[in-house]
Amino acid sequence: MDESLKELGEHITAQFADCVLESEVAYGELCLVVQAAKIAKILKFLRDDSACQFTSLIDICGVDYPQRLQRFDVVYHLLSMRQNHRIRVKVRTDEETAVPSVVSIYPAANWFEREAFDLYGIIFSGHPDLRRILTDYGFHGHPLRKDFPMTGYVEVRYDDIEKRVVYEPVKLTQEFRNFDFLSPWEGTDYVLPGDEKAGPAGGAK
Repeated sequence: MDESLKELGEHITAQFADCVLESEVAYGELCLVVQAAKIAKILKFLRDDSACQFTSLIDICGVDYPQRLQRFDVVYHLLSMRQNHRIRVKVRTDEETAVPSVVSIYPAANWFEREAFDLYGIIFSGHPDLRRILTDYGFHGHPLRKDFPMTGYVEVRYDDIEKRVVYEPVKLTQEFRNFDFLSPWEGTDYVLPGDEKAGPAGGAK
């Protein structure tokens, strides 16, 4: 399997030598990193080429690396049922540079791209309806970014007096604590002096 995927990677790289930045086989899947500006052209080739036939777009997801200049990866997961192959195609972008939409190639990309826009703030140029899909219309920020606060900015509750749902700034009764279990006071089983002399529970010998 890995050998056939390696040959497939070489076949794709030969067609787009100036666009494919990285190619590797990992965990039984071929993974390519390509130029964002060429993503539509490459995905069309992967769908239509007889050696590829990746006719199913399984998912589009985002990954956030805040320390990088191009902080986002957009990852396209494709399946070829004819060839029984899977491929991941990655592009890198930042908060301001748009990635070309692939809705015209894979209609299923419509909601996937909206989700990446909603949760990461990744912009897709040429998308027919790029708006939030999971969060509310007036939601502030993008909740899957690494710099988004875990508590969020607002909380939602039903106000029994006003008889409606209201949005209010998050108010914590105590300072937020991150339980990483590295503190000696959290999650530790202590052995106190003299414990080794104590007999088993119930007085058994």
